[in-house]
Amino acid sequence: MGIRALIVDDEKPARDELAYLLGEHPDVEASQADGAEAALAAMAVSRPDLVFLDIRMPGRDGFDVLAEAASLPDVPLFVFVTAFDQYAVAAFEQNAVDYLLKPVAAERLAVSLDRVRRRLAQGRVGLTDALGSLLAGLGRAGGGLARVAVLRHGRIALLPAAEVVLIEADDRDVGALTDQGRFPCHGFPTLTRAEERLTGQPFFRANRAVLVNLERIAELSPWVGGKYLLVMNDPARTEVTVSRNRVRDFKERLGL
Repeated sequence: MGIRALIVDDEKPARDELAYLLGEHPDVEASQADGAEAALAAMAVSRPDLVFLDIRMPGRDGFDVLAEAASLPDVPLFVFVTAFDQYAVAAFEQNAVDYLLKPVAAERLAVSLDRVRRRLAQGRVGLTDALGSLLAGLGRAGGGLARVAVLRHGRIALLPAAEVVLIEADDRDVGALTDQGRFPCHGFPTLTRAEERLTGQPFFRANRAVLVNLERIAELSPWVGGKYLLVMNDPARTEVTVSRNRVRDFKERLGL
């Protein structure tokens, strides 16, 4: 069984060197990403089995990648590749599959791949919890999923949570409403699952069918039957009803 690997590093020579070493292992097929944004996009689309992840990168670093990867439908295995031993040791002690110190030695890479093969044979159960423990141990415990994966123009797009006005469920699917329109969500089979994965982000379950982005509310007012009426700040000024039994929690979230 082949291993689909993704090499994530902002330095091209480092990526190319690791790709060259992986070429000695016929069961490994490697692609590359030059930073956190490219890595998250590639992971959402190609769903690699294994990610070789550099920690120190400009802008969003490797731990930002981990925080969002924990919420993907298929969480990959991670091997940390770093020149900074303190990060590598911390990651390894928190149940990461393995770590490699730069410059990567062919013999050490072979040992790491053997560990990966054994772990893949056991299945991926517990990977999300392992990443959560790792991030907590490094003081990077999550703020929940910061991106929402949607199907747009035949591709999977990763939208910043701030671009999502609301997430709604109907008889067809779970969809995200944005200023550009509504798009089917990828990886959210139910609204409850979306709510779980967006824990820590400014989303609130207004009623059985809608999660609203609290930061996209333009107006709100009491309504009939003890409910609240929300007007969102999208171009259509979409209206959402907060169920009576959710009004108290809603007001607490807003500090009202």
